[in-house]
Amino acid sequence: MARAFVFPGQGSQAVGMGAELAKAFPAARAVFAEVDEALGQKLSDLMANGPLDTLTLTENAQPALMAASLAVMRVLETEKGFKLADKVKFVAGHSLGEYSALAAAGALSVSDAARLLRIRGQAMQAAVPVGQGAMAALLGVGKDVAEKLSAEAAQGEVCQLANDNEPTQAVISGAKTAIDRAAGLAKAHGVRRFMPLNVSAPFHCALMKPAADAMAEALSKITVKAPAVPVVCNVLAQPISDPEDIKKRLVEQVTGTVRWRECVMTMADAGVTDLFEIGSGKVLAGLAKRIVPTLNAVSIGTPADIDAALAALTA
Repeated sequence: MARAFVFPGQGSQAVGMGAELAKAFPAARAVFAEVDEALGQKLSDLMANGPLDTLTLTENAQPALMAASLAVMRVLETEKGFKLADKVKFVAGHSLGEYSALAAAGALSVSDAARLLRIRGQAMQAAVPVGQGAMAALLGVGKDVAEKLSAEAAQGEVCQLANDNEPTQAVISGAKTAIDRAAGLAKAHGVRRFMPLNVSAPFHCALMKPAADAMAEALSKITVKAPAVPVVCNVLAQPISDPEDIKKRLVEQVTGTVRWRECVMTMADAGVTDLFEIGSGKVLAGLAKRIVPTLNAVSIGTPADIDAALAALTA
């Protein structure tokens, strides 16, 4: 049995995430306190009590999702004696989840990951004036159709594949006028459903260049260590371990495509049979089963989830 740990991205946030862990385990409370201190904000209160619209703001959602994931990791390690390096072949994360994966593997400290994600969220929000960018999910088609549709809709503006999530789900991102044109062209390209996303900015496209520059500067001041296990990074869909390469790929990730379908396939092709989604929600476990139906995919976000998964994790 070979395992991978994967970490969710934006959209998986929910009021109350991590609350049961915090009640049950001092190790989880310690992670939330560490993140609160790093940010100079009681983010843990916002996670526990909401309101959801404030939690969903990009600058809050990104460090909050990381905190929820790392709380699970810390409980597994300190309360259950779990050792990532001994039990897991790869880690990976969807967009911001890559920072969670790196922190889980010891490449980033929790405090540094929280601060970087706060900067990332603020920079992504500030990169494009509100209302000028948009994103949309394309259901029923995959990467190739999404790329063709984006190219046809662009007409000199930015319109590109943002997320290759699974064989029948892709996300495009860019100028709002270009995304609107894509909506009109979608049916002719075989898109079953064109779903505009309720996001505050057009992530993972060339319009995010100012945010990529901000992350390059922020990462230049941070120490990244070699991770305990390789990280399958979003922009390459391949495992990497070199600290300088990790920094480079995190910068590229801001404007680049999240190649999640390929990331999961890379891990499965390398022998991974069991995939554990660590943190809030069940999005990545669901995607994994549609990408590689033979994968055993489980979500771990609560004390009950940990207890249920413990035998499989420690076997």
